[in-house]
Amino acid sequence: MIPALLRWLAVPGFALALGACSAPPGPQFTILSGSENDVLEPMVQDFCKSRRATCTVRYQGSLDIALSLKPGNDPEADAVWPAASIWIDMFDTARRVKSVKSIAQMPVILGVRRSKAQALGWVGAKVKTKDILAAVEGGRLRFLMTSATQSNSGAAAYLAMLAAGIGKPDLIESGDLDRDEVLATVRGLLRGVERSSGSSGWLADLYRDGARGGTQYDAMWNYEAVIKETNDKLIADRKEPLFAIYPEDGVSVGDSPLGFVDRGRGKPVEEFFNDLQAFLLKSETQAKIAATGRRVELGRATPLPADKATNLDPGRPLTVVRPPEPAVIQKALGLYQEALRRPSLTALCIDVSGSMQGNGERQLLDAMQFLLTPARTREMLVQWSKDDRIIVLPFSERVQWIESSAGDDAAQAALLAKTMQLRANGGTDFYTCGARAISAMKQWLDDERHLPAIVIMTDGKSQGMMSTFEQAWQSDGRRVPVFGVTFGDSADRSQLDNLAKLTGGRVFDGTKSLTQAFRAVRGYN
Repeated sequence: MIPALLRWLAVPGFALALGACSAPPGPQFTILSGSENDVLEPMVQDFCKSRRATCTVRYQGSLDIALSLKPGNDPEADAVWPAASIWIDMFDTARRVKSVKSIAQMPVILGVRRSKAQALGWVGAKVKTKDILAAVEGGRLRFLMTSATQSNSGAAAYLAMLAAGIGKPDLIESGDLDRDEVLATVRGLLRGVERSSGSSGWLADLYRDGARGGTQYDAMWNYEAVIKETNDKLIADRKEPLFAIYPEDGVSVGDSPLGFVDRGRGKPVEEFFNDLQAFLLKSETQAKIAATGRRVELGRATPLPADKATNLDPGRPLTVVRPPEPAVIQKALGLYQEALRRPSLTALCIDVSGSMQGNGERQLLDAMQFLLTPARTREMLVQWSKDDRIIVLPFSERVQWIESSAGDDAAQAALLAKTMQLRANGGTDFYTCGARAISAMKQWLDDERHLPAIVIMTDGKSQGMMSTFEQAWQSDGRRVPVFGVTFGDSADRSQLDNLAKLTGGRVFDGTKSLTQAFRAVRGYN
């Protein structure tokens, strides 16, 4: 199993006797959870039904869960269940989360399309991070990976890359992050990112949808258990599975901590949490969790057997990267966002049609102020870097103007000043804006240095034709994804859904908070 595990590993829970059917109704109970726990929710709901409780599991990214724990914020949940303790340690400075215990352990590994792994000579071989770097630098490997600042699987892969560059998985110190050779190694590895996202589950869906639709991706960094779940679906679809690569010089492990948030709801709610946590740590439940491909503490359940065809082996001993101190992680994440990740190339098609007049126009400009104000984006770890390229295309029935800039502070300020002069008027045609965006992006697409995306924010249906965009997108052939952001009470997402399906993008709901929707999009680019 995992040697010594990690400093925050769970201790055994106590046995739970389920209440009789005559027991009084249980509480309304809400859990804020990472998406990787969705396959475990049925176990949670079984327990809740046995207690006649109503349990709601809300899925959010690691950073969203962490931000909800900052002093002054309310998670609006009775428990948090992120992928790793580091997010609680970094942001819960008031220490409101109590009784934290690990439910399972999830190493983040590299799943490589088996034929690609064979071509790289990795089947039956011991692979180190330097081998992955050589494949990336040689143009032989590209991979999917979540954003290190928005999702735990991306952060885990990134911390393992740092540890490999430093050469010591047991302890990453602040001074290590100032070494040029370490930063060069990690920057070189991150050049291999072909698509990014803010969700581990969505990334797995993207890989599988690509395989079904004929878009073959080489590889994906994700949880060992998610690689297994993806393989199960790929094999059912008669598609080539992923071959598991466990870097010999270290992997990071998510400890899946479940903790109680004391919101003053009284002792019965806390006792319910304690019983739920104990239920999840029972040997019988742990055996069910192990059957999903997750690792559990030694002695609680037998791991799944190794699969020679895919190299997945939840019982395999690992060299584990020790989580750094919270201040070191914060510094590392800042470096990732501002200096190490693959630069983004983002075209923002923003709707300034007549229906946006009044409140819509104000909210749009507020959202653009957030996106182009470094002090605000840094708080959310979505700041632009000086190597990023930002293109703004305001549109109504036509594109009003096109302005591009770098991501440095001065360039953002100039772009924001021009954007703030916009006023809503006219009809709506975002298909033409998307086509113009591809044309405007071409000079940077050609060097393949940037990670591209088109973001279309709109409150209505386009009066143009989808074929206008589709022809431009297909002739370019760059796999540029389109991310839609819906806005306003009358927003219709059907056209945006079609664009997202065509291009491998996603649609975000901006009807409650346009700023939060734009922030979420940044995690995918």
